[in-house]
Amino acid sequence: MLVATAVPVERDAVAGACAGVSGVEVIAGGVGPALAAACVASALTRADLGGEPYGLVVSAGIGGGFQPGAPVGSLVVADEVVAADLGAETADGFVPVTELGFGTVRHQPPADLVRRVAEATGARTGAVLTVSTVTGTAVRAAALRERHPTALAEAMEGFGVAEAAAAHGVPVLEIRAISNPVGPRDRAAWRIADALAALTEGFGKLTPVLEGWNRHDR
Repeated sequence: MLVATAVPVERDAVAGACAGVSGVEVIAGGVGPALAAACVASALTRADLGGEPYGLVVSAGIGGGFQPGAPVGSLVVADEVVAADLGAETADGFVPVTELGFGTVRHQPPADLVRRVAEATGARTGAVLTVSTVTGTAVRAAALRERHPTALAEAMEGFGVAEAAAAHGVPVLEIRAISNPVGPRDRAAWRIADALAALTEGFGKLTPVLEGWNRHDR
């Protein structure tokens, strides 16, 4: 299993919970969907060439939560990984890239795995949006919720990780611990330490679930 985080502090939060668990590699692949995709694709290629391919890729870290569905300190597991701003602005509003006739804007993790993770950790389930620009206004938060009514969280790497996993035929999962509300940018309201603690606690509970699914259910 490959767990892809964005930055070292997220990597360390996950690695602490996975210490001693065999077959798990945790990397800090960088911020944003492009760098995340490149780093995960490189890791998957190395594993394929080494003869021990990964059975699951997990995008993990902290993120913003849409209120009141995902309060600060809670854990969210994605039932959809969505590229929220991949498309075009038009006179009639935003048009996703799929409606322009190109590619995809969403990946769906295995439903049974999402259910098991939610049961094991108490995580909320919903769409996790991948954005290239973090939301900083109430107007943009409302626009995202209007376009994606099931969204619970936003982050910057999940869709890139999912694209790389899909290219290698590997299932993907995304897990986010909520560090701040999605909306007006207010750094005083961020609870990064609490979110990292929730991430560590969550992985401590879900690692046996991921291992079991990885071994038996692909």
